[in-house]
Amino acid sequence: KYVMSPPLREKWNQDVLWKALQKDSLQVVSTDHCPFVMKAGFGGMPMQKELGKDDFSKIPNGAPGIETRVDLMHDAVARGLISVNRFVELCSTAPAKMFGMFPRKGTVAVGSDADLVIYNPVTRHKLSHTTLHQRVDYTPFEGQEVTGRTETVLLRGKVIIENGKYVGTKGEGQFVKRARFTGPR
Repeated sequence: KYVMSPPLREKWNQDVLWKALQKDSLQVVSTDHCPFVMKAGFGGMPMQKELGKDDFSKIPNGAPGIETRVDLMHDAVARGLISVNRFVELCSTAPAKMFGMFPRKGTVAVGSDADLVIYNPVTRHKLSHTTLHQRVDYTPFEGQEVTGRTETVLLRGKVIIENGKYVGTKGEGQFVKRARFTGPR
């Protein structure tokens, strides 16, 4: 289930990583989001992770994480590990700059795409694969309680998530060609 790169580390590494985020030694938090399922048939998917049951070299590498990333990062705000401004920088502005999409993405400004998230910073909830929208039958964060939850998402000014439910239209996404690296600042 937890074969991934980099591999899971001992708990003491968490403190080192939080300090690196606080001091700007790390500029972004990301996930490779590899939603390989454990059991055949979940969401119509074939068995994937269990391919390595008898031979670890056949286990697909990766774990699901895209949907939990923002809530886990905001929970760090609630716990006093980072500021709300640093949270926005790590989850939005810095990645947009690193991928050459700033200022079209990663900022609220005239001429930007109006991709906005309305976030409830005080809602507490438990993470569970049964309530997430990822097409996978587990989450590494099963049962973890976090503070904060996305309520509404606008894509180019159009609501696509309302009260935590997807209300968009299939196919309305757009490929965004990246520019040259514009740096984390």
